[in-house]
Amino acid sequence: MNELTRRDEMSLAGAALRGAPWKAAAITGVASAAISFTMGVILPGDADLTWALCLGISLFALVASIGAVGKPNVGDRVTRQARVWSLRHPWRFSLYPGIGAAVLMYPIQLIFDQEGVFGAAFDALWGGALVYLISGIVTMSMKGRANSAR
Repeated sequence: MNELTRRDEMSLAGAALRGAPWKAAAITGVASAAISFTMGVILPGDADLTWALCLGISLFALVASIGAVGKPNVGDRVTRQARVWSLRHPWRFSLYPGIGAAVLMYPIQLIFDQEGVFGAAFDALWGGALVYLISGIVTMSMKGRANSAR
């Protein structure tokens, strides 16, 4: 069997993410960011907008990535095959939500936290790495669904 190129893997991950529950992911991300910031305002101490926004982005990416592979039998043929590939290669699939989360977190870290270019990149990479790790572990735990999707 021929090895897939990075472009092929990105296409498969994108096809699997096409069927993600985007509305649920957006609601989860916005609600968690709002709750986190509101709790920071209500409770003693400073409210941290950067933390709240990055938490919302992380949960948005996690709900989208896990929801995308949660039902491998749903969707058109291309989406189903991409989801089965994603379940069989959870760490390759999880790379793309992790990168997406890091890319979205970088401008927030840069603008709101005012850490500078390298400090913002470091924090965004850590946030993306956590999304990658959690998404990979959860996707790996659902690996058995790939066999039942045949």
